[in-house]
Amino acid sequence: MFPSQPLLHITVFALTVLQALASNTFIAAIYEHAVILPDATGEPVSTDDALALMNKNMDVLEEAIRDAAQQGAHIIVTPEDGIYGWRFTRETIYPYLEDIPDPSVNWIPCTDPTRFAPAPVQKRLSCMARNNSIYVVANIGDKKPCNSSDPSCPSDGRYQYNTDVVFDPEGKLVARYHKYNLFRGETQFNYPKEPEVVTFETPFGKFGIFTCFDILFREPAVVLVTELEVDSVLFPTAWMNVLPFLTAVEFHSAWAMGMRVNLLSANTHNIIMAMTGSGLFTPEGPAAYYYNSRTEEGRLLLAELKAHPRLSPNYPPAVNWSSYAASIKKFPGENNTFFGAVRRDVFTFSELRSKAGNYTVCQGDLCCHVVYQMSNQSKDEVYVLGAFDGLHGSLIKYHWQICTMLKCKSTDLKMCGQPVETAQTKFEIFSLSGTVGTDYIFPEVLYSGVELAPGEFEVLHDGRLESKHGTSKPLLTATLFGRLYEKDPPHPLRTSH
Repeated sequence: MFPSQPLLHITVFALTVLQALASNTFIAAIYEHAVILPDATGEPVSTDDALALMNKNMDVLEEAIRDAAQQGAHIIVTPEDGIYGWRFTRETIYPYLEDIPDPSVNWIPCTDPTRFAPAPVQKRLSCMARNNSIYVVANIGDKKPCNSSDPSCPSDGRYQYNTDVVFDPEGKLVARYHKYNLFRGETQFNYPKEPEVVTFETPFGKFGIFTCFDILFREPAVVLVTELEVDSVLFPTAWMNVLPFLTAVEFHSAWAMGMRVNLLSANTHNIIMAMTGSGLFTPEGPAAYYYNSRTEEGRLLLAELKAHPRLSPNYPPAVNWSSYAASIKKFPGENNTFFGAVRRDVFTFSELRSKAGNYTVCQGDLCCHVVYQMSNQSKDEVYVLGAFDGLHGSLIKYHWQICTMLKCKSTDLKMCGQPVETAQTKFEIFSLSGTVGTDYIFPEVLYSGVELAPGEFEVLHDGRLESKHGTSKPLLTATLFGRLYEKDPPHPLRTSH
C-alpha cells in the first residue's frame, strides 16, 4: 500500500531534516532568472493581467525549484524583481502587490490561502516549497494600508515595500524582510521607518536576509553578521555590474570572505541592464558562481556549504588590515602620481612603469602599497596603483577606502579607471596592502573575462592581499575594498514618501 499524499510529504520533510541534522553541511541553490518583463506602460494593468505575468515568471522559477530539490538542495534563493521585473511607477506596480503578514501568524498559504487577503503569489510560492520539501526564498511586493493618523502615510493611503519572503519545506511563511536601502530608481517603494534585521533558524544553521543595495551598508548587513551572528545570508539582488570593483561576482565573493559568512546570491539576468552574476560564496572563496554578459539565459547553481562556517577548522582568522602597511616606510613612486576617475570617484594613481617593483600612493588618510612582478607584461597594457578615500554615491552617499592595482583601458593614462573586461598580462607575484581605517575590508581579485581567482590568493594576518603562486590568468584588478560605516552621512531618504 502506498502512503497517502500528506503522509508522504511528512515523510520526505522528516528525511530532509534528518539528513541536514546528520551533517555539518547542506546543499544550497540559487537561480539566476532572465525575467519576463511587463510591457512599458504609464497606466496600471488589471490584477488579472498582473497575475498572468507573474505566473509566467513563476512557471520558470517552479521548474528551477523542482530541479534543485531533485538534486538534493535544502534551500533555494531566487532574484530580486524575479517575479514581475522593474518597469514601474508607484501606481503601475500596485496591481502586483500583496499584503504579506508578519510570519508570527504561523501561516501556510498553500493549505490555507483564504486566511488573509487574496494572496495567489504567496500561495503558489508556499506550494512550491511544500511540494518539493525545500526552503524557497523569493522577492515580491508588500502593501500596507495607512491613514491620516500616521503623519508619514503617503497620500494614496498605503505603504509599498520591496519585500523578501521565505517559505519552509512545509510551505510556512518563516521570514519577511522589507528592503531598507532602496536604489535611486526604486521610487515605486517606500523606505521602512526603521531598519529590519530578519533571521530564522533551520536544521542547517541560522540565516539572515537582505536585498541588493543593502549589502553596502551597516544596517542591516553588518548587524546581521556581527551582532546576530548568522551562519549564512540570503541575498536576492538585481545587480547592475560596474567594473572595476562592483561586478556582482567579485564584490559578493569578497563580501563573504571579508565578513566570513556564507552568501547565497541570486541575481536577475538582463544583459541590456548589465545584470548578471550569481553565486554561492563562502568565507574561503566561491563554491560556485555564474557570470554571462552575452546571452539571455538563466542558470541554476548548487553547492554543498558548511552549515556553521565559524566552527570549521578552516575558518579564516581575524585580520589586522592595516598592520603591515602602517609598519613600513613609503616605497619610491609616490611623487609620480596623477588623478583619474573611476565613475565619479577621483582616485590618486601611480603608473607601474617597470615589470617589477614596489610602489606607494596616498590619498587622504589612506596609503596603499604594492610589491609586484609581472611575468609577461604586454607592451600595450598599463597597470596602476590607486587609492581613494572619500564619499561615493549620488542620492545616498557612503564612505569608501580603496587600494587597487588595476589594468587601464588603454595606454592613455586618462583612461585609467574606465571599465575593461580583458587583459593579457600575468603576474609572478603581487602583494597589496593599505593603511585602512576599518576592519570591514573586502578582498577582490578579478581575472580577464570577469573571472574570479578561487584558491589563487590569500589574505595574511597583517592585512596583505597576496598571490599564492602567481596568476594563472591575466589580471584585471587586485583590490582591498573598505567601508567606513561610521563616516557615512545620515541617510537622506528614510522617511516614507
